[in-house]
Amino acid sequence: MRELTVELGARRYPIRIGAGLLDDAAGLRALVPGRHALVVSDDNVAPLYLGKVLAALSGKAVGTFVIAPGEQEKTLDRFADALDALSDLGASRDATVLALGGGVVGDLAGFAAACWMRGVRFVQLPTTLLAMVDSSVGGKTAVDLPAGKNLVGAFHQPSAVLADTATLATLPARELRAGLAEVVKYGAIGDGDFFAWLEGHAEALLASEPAAIVEAIFRSCAHKAGVVARDETEQGERALLNFGHTFGHAIEAEQRFGGLIHGEAVAVGMVLAARLSATLGRAPHGDGERLAALLDRLGLPTSLPRGLDAEALLARMRLDKKAVSGQMRLILWRGIGRAEVVAGIDEDAVLRALGG
Repeated sequence: MRELTVELGARRYPIRIGAGLLDDAAGLRALVPGRHALVVSDDNVAPLYLGKVLAALSGKAVGTFVIAPGEQEKTLDRFADALDALSDLGASRDATVLALGGGVVGDLAGFAAACWMRGVRFVQLPTTLLAMVDSSVGGKTAVDLPAGKNLVGAFHQPSAVLADTATLATLPARELRAGLAEVVKYGAIGDGDFFAWLEGHAEALLASEPAAIVEAIFRSCAHKAGVVARDETEQGERALLNFGHTFGHAIEAEQRFGGLIHGEAVAVGMVLAARLSATLGRAPHGDGERLAALLDRLGLPTSLPRGLDAEALLARMRLDKKAVSGQMRLILWRGIGRAEVVAGIDEDAVLRALGG
């Protein structure tokens, strides 16, 4: 097992990475000090792993809230249902909400934990690569609106993150590739050596070789933990973690969350951000080509899906949370390992990057 700590002043929590963590009943039970616990999961994950968590919490007052899989479930209605589940449980201030699943489950469960009685304990049990390397770490919780993704939410840090890599054996290949997009992001925004390591281990990662997967998760989490420690509520540096996301979220929303999944949309978004950076003279074209080549080797899309309108995507990008005083801000780069926040970008240049 590999372990690191997210340090936020006097607050801190562990990230544990390794195979078999969900089989450690004593370890799971220790994360629920109070009497009440609500386990949130989805219909894909619950049949596989919910029983282990419930067995570990035997003797406590435990409820379950299981949703259908998919981003379309991350809504205000499902958020209200999660609160009703906590109410039905009679959850008190010492309750713990456990998120057993991918990013959708983690975001929804975390937001419910943030709001129940103004905030209760929350544990992330990610079962997808994307959640392990990104959404389970850092305390961002939210639900979507028809206007866009993650527009309603709160910063609410987990008490612990347990990334059981054995769960990746049941992860569909498409979901594994989507998670690798977020892994590539960490190299792209701030660690050229890690980017080169990924280029040298692309096939091992696609084959889910345990040593490569654990190393990729550990290095990704270490990068994010450092950024979150320095900028918990995204006032500055943490915005860099959204490289490719403004484009990617617009794609997801414009497809009504029924086309590219999150990691795939981020892959396309990173390529578009690199293209725009080169067009503006901020970065070499060759670095963008290198990024696209790595994503392609990992089986990820690198161009916009057919049928999307550039003007419609731009309209959604204007609503992005990184916008300030009505001015669009994008995460661009100077090349591999050197991301930056850029404001005041000419919208015609963005349209050209989108092919409009």
